[in-house]
Amino acid sequence: MKILIIEDDQRVAELIKRGLDEQDFETVLAYDGLSGKKLFSQDHFDLIITDIILPKLDGLDLCKQIRQINPDLPIIMLTALGTTDDKIEGFDAGADDYLVKPFEMRELLVRIRALLKRRQKTTGNLNFVLHFEDLEMNLHTKIVKRSQQEINLTPKEFKLLEYLMQNPNRVLSRVEIADKVWETHFDTGTNFIDVYINYLRKKIDRNFDKKLIHTKSGMGFILKKEL
Repeated sequence: MKILIIEDDQRVAELIKRGLDEQDFETVLAYDGLSGKKLFSQDHFDLIITDIILPKLDGLDLCKQIRQINPDLPIIMLTALGTTDDKIEGFDAGADDYLVKPFEMRELLVRIRALLKRRQKTTGNLNFVLHFEDLEMNLHTKIVKRSQQEINLTPKEFKLLEYLMQNPNRVLSRVEIADKVWETHFDTGTNFIDVYINYLRKKIDRNFDKKLIHTKSGMGFILKKEL
């Protein structure tokens, strides 16, 4: 597996590279956003690790540009910015995971392996069109429609809706959603899941008479037909 590391702190970049090399990953380093974008465009990578605050082209804009070319490439963001808003901004730019500095190398390795494993499963999934009531999701084209009206979702909203549509009529707890969609365990005090559920409701339900995304108080969320 080949990994592109984009990090302007040379010491941190070298530490990540050394840790991944020891695990038999092939790694390439870039120290600014433009160099990272150039390397991405010239070679094939299985995963990208990028800082957010980068010279020449910041990690958020870089992530958005990569997503336009390759919607499925796993991206992990590394940053010292750890507030909920910072994380949401990173996920909305297209990041699959978010690791706050300082972090342990073994935690980064767990995140990398989880993303690569999930990508392999998704690649092998032949059922690429999901349906629920008048809601349709194409996993290949990344197009979501309700009553034939196209709905624009951010990458993380798309993944959350995908998990809901893969598990209709079943209450999904916040812990399960965090584990399956973000592949991590958030602190119990976080409102990550609620924020993204509200984003989805505004796009999926607000302009339609029948509501599909429902809250089970104290339990979680469920995608079901409104009775």
